[in-house]
Amino acid sequence: MNRLSEVMATYDGVARAKHLAAAGVSTTRLRVAMADGAVTRVARGVYAVPGADPQLVAIRSLPAEPACVTAAVLSGLWVMQAPAQPHIAITHSRAYPGFVCHRMSAPPSLADTVIQCLRCLPDLDGLAVAESAVVLKGLPLAELRRGLVGRNDARERRLVAAIVPQSQSIIECMARYLLRRAGYLVESQVNIPGMGHLDLMVDGRLGIEADGAEFHMDRTSFEEDRRRWNVTTRLGVPTLVVSYSLLRYRPQEFLALVRDTLRRLPAAA
Repeated sequence: MNRLSEVMATYDGVARAKHLAAAGVSTTRLRVAMADGAVTRVARGVYAVPGADPQLVAIRSLPAEPACVTAAVLSGLWVMQAPAQPHIAITHSRAYPGFVCHRMSAPPSLADTVIQCLRCLPDLDGLAVAESAVVLKGLPLAELRRGLVGRNDARERRLVAAIVPQSQSIIECMARYLLRRAGYLVESQVNIPGMGHLDLMVDGRLGIEADGAEFHMDRTSFEEDRRRWNVTTRLGVPTLVVSYSLLRYRPQEFLALVRDTLRRLPAAA
């Protein structure tokens, strides 16, 4: 059953019969797997492993493919808010109640998914998805630019131009976007001797570090974060530590914190 398991994993646990056959999984092997409970037929020509994502089962049973922000979630990209309705790619013009439909001639590639998100989501949400595709998946910026050459793509091109391939987290991406929109000069991943790289430097005077407690609170990460913050204090680099929840739900409070801190700092770093 190894080959069947590999193919099912490739399709995130929900695969069509034609994809299984194309990968060399015979009808006999599929029947044995069903008898053993390793897979279940969930719709005509659609098979799933136990515990498969119910949303993905529903999408591929239509038939359709995940698209836009739904595909971004399944791909592990930086998604600020899961969609109220699943976004799907379909090859026809029929609409499905409860789904946001994107008409496409083929299942969306990673670049297609990112471009859909840039066009469909608010600026920061789209930027977070796009930046994570570059950072986590190695999506070339040039490929995104080639997909955004239309007259109506000016906004999306500006968002792509704001991507920092060295970004380390969604928190860094969010903070940088908010600060630049507010008119601050923001540098990313600034080298601090003895510390490593500071997430952000604002106006050359104020450091910003992402508190990743919501994403990694193992002991090693906890201790490393505190070591880094202690180094900036010892070196006299004033640094604010910000969380996802602050940036996501209280952005004006974050900007006020930065503004008030900068007012109290010397004019030169």
